Amino acid sequence: MKNLRPICFLVFFSYVQCQTLQRSLLAAALNHTNRQNYLQENLRDITSIMVAQFLQKSTYQEVQTIVEELVDRAEKCKVLKPQESPSECSHQLMTTFLEHVCNNQGMADKQEFSDCCNVNNKARLKCFLLYKKDDTEYSDVFQIPNLEQICEVDKENQASVKERYIYETSRKHPFLYGPTILTMSACYETAIRSCCQEVNKTECFQIKLEPIRKYVREISLRHHHLCEIGIKFNHKVSKAVELVLLTKKQPKASFSEIAKLAGDVKNLHQTCCEGDVVACVLGRSQLMNDTCSKQSTLSSKITPCCALSVPFRGECIINSENDDKPDLSSLPLSRFTEDRFVCKQFIDKQDDLLPEFLYEYSRRHSELAVSVILRVYTVYQNLLGKCCKLENPLECYSHGKEMFQRVVGESHERIKNHCDLREKLGDANFHDRLIILYTKKVPQLSAQELVTLTKNMAAAATKCCPLRDEQRFVCMEDSAKLILGALCRRHEAEPINAGVGHCCEDSYAFRKPCFDDLQVDRTYISPPLSCDQVISLKEDLCKAREEQFQTEKQKLLSNLVRQKPRATEMQVRSIIADFAHLVETCCQAEESEMCFRGEF
Repeated sequence: MKNLRPICFLVFFSYVQCQTLQRSLLAAALNHTNRQNYLQENLRDITSIMVAQFLQKSTYQEVQTIVEELVDRAEKCKVLKPQESPSECSHQLMTTFLEHVCNNQGMADKQEFSDCCNVNNKARLKCFLLYKKDDTEYSDVFQIPNLEQICEVDKENQASVKERYIYETSRKHPFLYGPTILTMSACYETAIRSCCQEVNKTECFQIKLEPIRKYVREISLRHHHLCEIGIKFNHKVSKAVELVLLTKKQPKASFSEIAKLAGDVKNLHQTCCEGDVVACVLGRSQLMNDTCSKQSTLSSKITPCCALSVPFRGECIINSENDDKPDLSSLPLSRFTEDRFVCKQFIDKQDDLLPEFLYEYSRRHSELAVSVILRVYTVYQNLLGKCCKLENPLECYSHGKEMFQRVVGESHERIKNHCDLREKLGDANFHDRLIILYTKKVPQLSAQELVTLTKNMAAAATKCCPLRDEQRFVCMEDSAKLILGALCRRHEAEPINAGVGHCCEDSYAFRKPCFDDLQVDRTYISPPLSCDQVISLKEDLCKAREEQFQTEKQKLLSNLVRQKPRATEMQVRSIIADFAHLVETCCQAEESEMCFRGEF
């Protein structure tokens, strides 16, 4: 997460600048009394996040109207006593919200929730969650209609600027956790207030709002991915992911501390992913307070974060650096592959042995990506499952160390070859190669979907490949899990093919190698396409920006490969070159449209 360090500066900056203006957001939640105050002071914003994330098609005013009604009816949230659990408040708020939507037929129909309203509350919530759509359908940039106008609005009504930001961010990023939205709304409000004092407001907005937009985009993808893991795989996979992340960040903490924390974080993720914003906000606050109360044994890197208050404390801790590695020379990892009692532990206490191995391996290899460590963990689990059935299991599992090294080596070799190919071909040709490769693997995707998928892959290579080895490997693995996670969600919504289904569902740890090795889908038969379906020859191409023109070329490339999967790369490239020449010729002609028509 080192690439997100600038946001920590932003968080610190916001804390200093906003402490008088954002009292509700910066009020410490150190005990039940403060928790009560924090909930009451921020109940409207918290409710706005929940409503906007579910009702993504609703206007700002519609959301505000619903929020007003829910807050008025949320008696359990208004009178939360110091020692009382917030669960009753969150349950009442969620139940009231779902009933409100289902009792309004027009609203239910508009949001496509009619089927959900015919089932009971628990099933109803799960049904509502299925209709959340990530921000691919929305603009990636928060639009500021008029700089002078927004500064005037901020001067007249300071709350409305933040409320509008919360609404826009929540509906565009329905899987982004509530505490993060609260944090970034405070950062956004501070940036607006600061820039409204500047002469060159436009430049100020660009400088200060871009880091916020970028961070929100990146962390939203991660939150959505964590939600997918929790839904797609069993709870052991989710807990394993958290255990690795926490151990890498806090390698000096004991196994028992990390194991408990991993379980708590997994449960918190589940709460946040279910859209329970009240429980998510207060749960993270409590978790971060507990973490700060043990900072001396967990990590030396979180001390500055623990000096902050809600909600900045959580975001700061999450983005803090990994703590320094402890000296583990007296505790060799070989006990997991050389101890004769390993199988007894595996059979009697598998749920203790395997997480402990994962913990010990992670704290010794913080330089490795989470997915690579999970591959080693999976190999070890499978190894013991096989060896412990034999007469001489020790002879069998004693080869574990070499197997672990092979897994790491193969993972790194794949990325090295990927980056070497990019360097050899150059960015543009490398992207084209990816389009050809993935059109053959997943020809069921539309040309636009394939261009977007491979564009993300090419961008990851451009960002990660120039880094030094350790950083390059982590960066590429981290990017791949998000890109392939999105592809798997696409498959979940509308099945692509059996190969994709296998890679998405078989093993989370080996998802990337599975897609790397995915072969041409020979079962696919392309439907016949007319010429204008394969290629778009219109005068609009002459007005297109370079990026739009490249996209049209790449869509043509994908369509050609789909129609002629056995054509050589040289033949395909020749057609693409002819296309580029044709566009250049016709765009220089007096009657461009006639020129294009003449080529059909």
